[in-house]
Amino acid sequence: MKSSFDTLVDRRNSTSLKWDLSGEVIPAWVADMDFKTAPEVIDALKRRVEHGVFGYTYCQDEWSEAYISFWKDNYGFEFSKDDITFALGVIPIISSAVRCFTDVGDKIVVNTPVYNIFFHSIENNKRIILDVPLVRENDMFSLDFIRLEEAFKDPKTKLFILCNPHNPVGRIWNKDELSKIGELAKKYGVIVLSDEIHGPLTRPGMSYVPFASVSDINAEVSLSAISPTKAFNLAGIQTAAAVSKNKEILSKMASQLNIDEVAEPNVFSCVASIAALNKGREWLSNLREYLFANKDFARDYINRNLPGVICLNGDATYLLWVHFPFQTKKFCTFLEEKIGIKVSNGLSYGCSGENFIRLNVACPRERLVDILDKLRLGYLEYKEGLL
Repeated sequence: MKSSFDTLVDRRNSTSLKWDLSGEVIPAWVADMDFKTAPEVIDALKRRVEHGVFGYTYCQDEWSEAYISFWKDNYGFEFSKDDITFALGVIPIISSAVRCFTDVGDKIVVNTPVYNIFFHSIENNKRIILDVPLVRENDMFSLDFIRLEEAFKDPKTKLFILCNPHNPVGRIWNKDELSKIGELAKKYGVIVLSDEIHGPLTRPGMSYVPFASVSDINAEVSLSAISPTKAFNLAGIQTAAAVSKNKEILSKMASQLNIDEVAEPNVFSCVASIAALNKGREWLSNLREYLFANKDFARDYINRNLPGVICLNGDATYLLWVHFPFQTKKFCTFLEEKIGIKVSNGLSYGCSGENFIRLNVACPRERLVDILDKLRLGYLEYKEGLL
């Protein structure tokens, strides 16, 4: 029986960043999905459009209540409307936090391979990246707590940007790991900025752990960036929330967001968020089933058809982190120019990603099969050329 997620939506000529490529290249790179969002969200936006007047707006209580209910019901993370403030996106939150909690020349810790925009937010503000690479053990990644403590000890270290769950490796950090981070942050006076945009996108039957929910210490030392945009394919609507139970951290952050002019919603920001978080839960559950069936299908396909290539396990995100037996920078260019698919070069996520690609599987199965067939063809041709 076909699912609504099997419907092929033509996104070309729709000013789509993902699809605005030359020729007939099929994209499997940037992290947005090729599915229409939940019908409940579309209906809510239609009603707002039909009103016909699109003046200045603000976040009503229903907006904060939707976040509070969703995170409490799904993840046991409890906070109040006094603990949350609006922002136009998770990346604006990260860049504002960098300016708010650090000075020029300060160090900010990240765990590579990691979402490449973290680097931009740090370097564009003239701060210093302090990398504590993840440790690969077989087909899983873990945190290096010895090196993490050394990084936190540095008097110039003021902020740690945690990717929770992790993009691109798909790890769901457990309570023990998150608790250790919180204790180290408390000990050395480091603020933890937890990017949790991929939180709702976990394997069915599994849940991510919000950093601030783990303990009073974690809540005290942290700011969380949360949003329905990744899970409901709403990135273009620009809506997110910064959450902290530490009143000083939240107050400073709210002021910085206002200074940076990213604290006011557009007319659709709250409408979409409220509909998604309150009414889109069944759709999200069905989406997760489809996405992880796609991930399992893609991993099995690669294991069977691309000898020497390894798909690493990940129970979060709709992204695959795939290891090749050669450096992938030129390979990614080859795939786009000669084979007709665009994937993300692993080197973009830090030096440890030089033999990896990041593959987006959030598309109808028919399209995924086409992408995988092209990946197989490209791999075999490219590998033969190296011999």
